[in-house]
Formats: sequence, structure tokens, C-alpha cells
Amino acid sequence: MKSSQQIVNEAKARIVEVSVQELASALQDHHAILIDVREPDEYIQGYVDRSVNYPRGVLEMRIHQHPSVGSNCDSMAALEQLSAKPIYLICRSGSRSALAADSLKNMGFTQVLSVAGGFQAWLDAGYPTER
Repeated sequence: MKSSQQIVNEAKARIVEVSVQELASALQDHHAILIDVREPDEYIQGYVDRSVNYPRGVLEMRIHQHPSVGSNCDSMAALEQLSAKPIYLICRSGSRSALAADSLKNMGFTQVLSVAGGFQAWLDAGYPTER
């Protein structure tokens, strides 16, 4: 039997984590994609500008619908388009985003990054949020 923290730690060993400072820098490049994997009720309380909310439970099934993908793409073409861009994942504390990053890596994404400390670290660093 494993605890949830053990599963998160194992995922973190397989993924790349970035700081909120690295995320802020990446968002200046309009090719970076930010997906917030928190639940909708968390997201509406406040979020990082340009983020798209795909909760952890539906991420794999909805990522091909990301607004940066052309509307005339089938799901596999959309996934191919997305895989060419860095994808940053954020949650409240960095645990769900780590699990989500691990899952996207399993789907074949190679430029997927989890934001260490999550939205709380973003707030603590004084970066702006939207509502």
C-alpha cells in the first residue's frame, strides 16, 4: 500500500518541476501553454492569466480541445500540435500538477512542466491573479 504522498513523490521523480519565477518568465513567451488542473470552484476563486482550466480528472480527455489548437483538427492532430509547445501545469500546491505532468508524459508529451508550490507559491511570490 502507498500513501498519496508517496505516489506524488514518485511522479515528481519522473517529471520536471519549475519555479513560479520560471513560469512568469515563460508566460512572456506566447508559445507557452498554462493549464490549471484545479477544480472549477478553486479556479474561479483566482487564477493565473492565460491559464485554461482542465481539472485533473478530465485533463487527458480534454487537452486536445485546448484553445491554441486549430478548430479543424482531429484529436490526434491537436495532440501533435500541442506536443510541440511547452505545457506548464499548475494546481494549488504542486501535487496534482505533478501527477498530471506524469500522465501527460505517459501520453507522449515531452515538454510538460509542473509548477512547484502551485498557485499558492504564485500568490506568495506576489504575482498577479485574475478572477
